[in-house]
Amino acid sequence: MANWVTVAAANAVGPGERIVVEVEGEYIAVFNVDGRYYAIGDMCTHDGGPLADGDLYGHEIECPRHGARFDIRTGQALLPPAVAPTPRYDVRLEGNDIQIDYHP
Repeated sequence: MANWVTVAAANAVGPGERIVVEVEGEYIAVFNVDGRYYAIGDMCTHDGGPLADGDLYGHEIECPRHGARFDIRTGQALLPPAVAPTPRYDVRLEGNDIQIDYHP
């Protein structure tokens, strides 16, 4: 069963931008790529660093600490030193709100 949680207004994340939100103590990065929203855990699985601080290349976010890359569509680790995925969350727009399907 879905557990949709409102995390931001849609206009808070412009195209090519990202924000970090906190849901129940967990930091989640929300991205807007070409008008489509994606959400992943804001934590590099290599060393726990914040992913949203890194550079975004299309649908890949690069960890600013050691260069690991993750696919923001799936959470999969794409480039070492990270090998484990980061959590990924389904995203929808409800009116002007960005919602994620959050399951702790």
